[in-house]
Amino acid sequence: MARAGITATRLVEVASEMADDIGFDNLTVLALARSFGVKDASLYSHIKNLRDLRQRVAVASLAELADRVSDALAGRAGKDALVAFAGAYRDYAREHPGRYAATNFELDSDAVAKSDAHRHSQMSRAVLRAYDLGEPAETDAVRLLGSFFHGFIALESAGGFSHTPRPTEESWVQMLDVLHHALANWPNKT
Repeated sequence: MARAGITATRLVEVASEMADDIGFDNLTVLALARSFGVKDASLYSHIKNLRDLRQRVAVASLAELADRVSDALAGRAGKDALVAFAGAYRDYAREHPGRYAATNFELDSDAVAKSDAHRHSQMSRAVLRAYDLGEPAETDAVRLLGSFFHGFIALESAGGFSHTPRPTEESWVQMLDVLHHALANWPNKT
């Protein structure tokens, strides 16, 4: 029987907060149960296992991030959209490191179908419309955007840029300028 106050939705909310506090990779069913003051067996009426819990956090995080990026993109195009898009990802990762890590969790096909993962691809493609890329260049550019954002964010959060005197923000702005230039001058656009 489910304990009062514990629902699948509430578990995902608390697990998401925990992921930000302790790291997504450190999220366990036992740790979540302890936060509710119950035994881990009490949670299995709401979740199947740890993988299910992590997938639910990933799906919720993808939706949350998609909403944030969508809001940032509203009414923007070209370089302005690119900068807003990148900034929304980076800000989300800084504010919610565990949830951001969850967005990179490999989902089962059923979870992908229920998630907002497709929205991220659609928004990437919307940003790229200003650069007039045909296929396969557009798909390559989507992958470039993802690699740039995730790579920069991962290095920044790990302290990878702290050993140089140049402010990270200045590098971020310069790299977005370079990325815009690369997209605007993409070889073999179609």
